[in-house]
Amino acid sequence: MTSTALVAYGSTYGSTAELARTVGDGLRKTGLLVEVRSADVVRDLTPYSAVVLGGALYSGRWQRDARRFARRHRRALVRLPLWLFSSGPLDSSAAERDIPPPPSVRRLAHRLHARGHVTFGGSLDERADGWVARKIVASGKGGDFRDFEVVAAWAESVARELLSLTSRID
Repeated sequence: MTSTALVAYGSTYGSTAELARTVGDGLRKTGLLVEVRSADVVRDLTPYSAVVLGGALYSGRWQRDARRFARRHRRALVRLPLWLFSSGPLDSSAAERDIPPPPSVRRLAHRLHARGHVTFGGSLDERADGWVARKIVASGKGGDFRDFEVVAAWAESVARELLSLTSRID
């Protein structure tokens, strides 16, 4: 397969960007060509044969750049194989059970015909800017709850599905 998959992400503090890079590495491991880019810099989906879009969750909503990406590219996204991921829970819940997407992300997944969605644990530490982020960390609810092995395994499952789709087309 010579086409390229895009992993786009909306990240405010960098945690979701790190998850996106791990997703990209997992896709590459199976031989796919992959670009990992911040959602706010992607202008055209023409070069891509598939998209993985991720967003950090804040108060049950995706980070602004991920939402804008989905809106801006909705016509192209419905025609491409698409998977979604969210990062957010600042506890171990994502490692303990499957967490469904919040209603806004669920509606987006439905409208865009996403093939799947997963929620990964989030991360927030004292370097985070913003009053709310500082209050969360100061209250002891910050920390790093990401499991990069789980992220990589999910990415590899996405890659296998994508490779299966393309082998049926070829």
